[in-house]
Amino acid sequence: MSTEAHQAPPPSADELRQRVRDLLATHDPATTERVEFLRARFDAGLAWVHFPVGLGGLGLPRVSQEVVDAELAAAGAPDNNPRRIGIGLGMAAPTILRYGTSEQQARFLRPLWTGEEVWCQLFSEPGAGSDLAALGTRAVRDGDDWVVTGQKVWTSMAHEARWAILVARTDPDVPKHQGITYFVLDMTAPGVQVRPLRQLTGEAEFNEVFLDGVRVPDSQRLGAVGEGWRVAQTTLMNERVSIGGMAEPREAGIIGLAARTWREHPELRTPGLHERLLRLWVDAEAARLTKEWLRQRLAAGQPGPEGSAAKFAFARLNQQISGFELDLLGEQALRYPDWTMRRPTQVDMLGGSPGFRYLRAKGNSIEGGTSEILRNIIAERVLGLPTEPRIDKDVPWKDLPK
Repeated sequence: MSTEAHQAPPPSADELRQRVRDLLATHDPATTERVEFLRARFDAGLAWVHFPVGLGGLGLPRVSQEVVDAELAAAGAPDNNPRRIGIGLGMAAPTILRYGTSEQQARFLRPLWTGEEVWCQLFSEPGAGSDLAALGTRAVRDGDDWVVTGQKVWTSMAHEARWAILVARTDPDVPKHQGITYFVLDMTAPGVQVRPLRQLTGEAEFNEVFLDGVRVPDSQRLGAVGEGWRVAQTTLMNERVSIGGMAEPREAGIIGLAARTWREHPELRTPGLHERLLRLWVDAEAARLTKEWLRQRLAAGQPGPEGSAAKFAFARLNQQISGFELDLLGEQALRYPDWTMRRPTQVDMLGGSPGFRYLRAKGNSIEGGTSEILRNIIAERVLGLPTEPRIDKDVPWKDLPK
């Protein structure tokens, strides 16, 4: 008899609800310390139910998470502050799940999900942003360690992070996509220096990170040596979905804020602004429904290039809607509360004033892949159009112009 015949059927929605009730019965959110509750939720398989048993999940479709989240929200259970740990949840975790060893998964996933350890992403460099494969940060093997030297930039939340996902060049003698390896880096290790980059909003959510002879154990490598580009694609595809493809109710996000301002200020309305808001509202709703379709596709497997389209639409809409807010409010929207440089403890794209949202939205077309690069991905991998000529495809990285 096959092993499949002995496997129990997946729990139904009612059984999932009972699992949540069992968790609440032993860990009352009103009396249980927050981190202790989150650890218990992870151990019960109710953190991300689509992950395997033993790693915070139950091996169920992603859509089953909605049942769990609704029950816990109704009980007043704490969440894991996803805005603070979004890089870990949306980028590091899927990559560790797919390419990490069992020891790496056991070490990193639980404190990542509970928020006890914040993560950042060390990918972009001053000379390798849109063309990430041109990166020059070097990792040289030294016994059981790798010695990493280089500079990374545009690193959100590096000043709060305990761990980083890192891509570095381990072989300069092969073409640029082939000589890259993927690591997990300890942000507290000697030789790591984090410096703030002040943004248009006055915040310093971004950072530049300098790596000066940082030692990374080979046990913190994800995937095989030289296969970092393939591993990084998992991160990048999940990143774009996490930025632009999250599940949302109607009028969530920035369109909800703009619609609320419209309803609260009838004295500011004009026919032209009304037509503009209606068009933006319809575009936002179409994008939301498209993201829901994308999430259903994700339930069947790994994210594909369609996530780039969701992220592209997210950036475009945020910029258009935040511009509408400013035009609606006029001079009121130009008041800005504080230009003092702030070091936020979480990524916040919508908080603050309309002026903050307008300025912050400018970064949406850069972070997680520039809109220009996403257009290429959509054209080539979704629409099947011819690829752009690449004259450096077979040239060793060391021979490329720097």
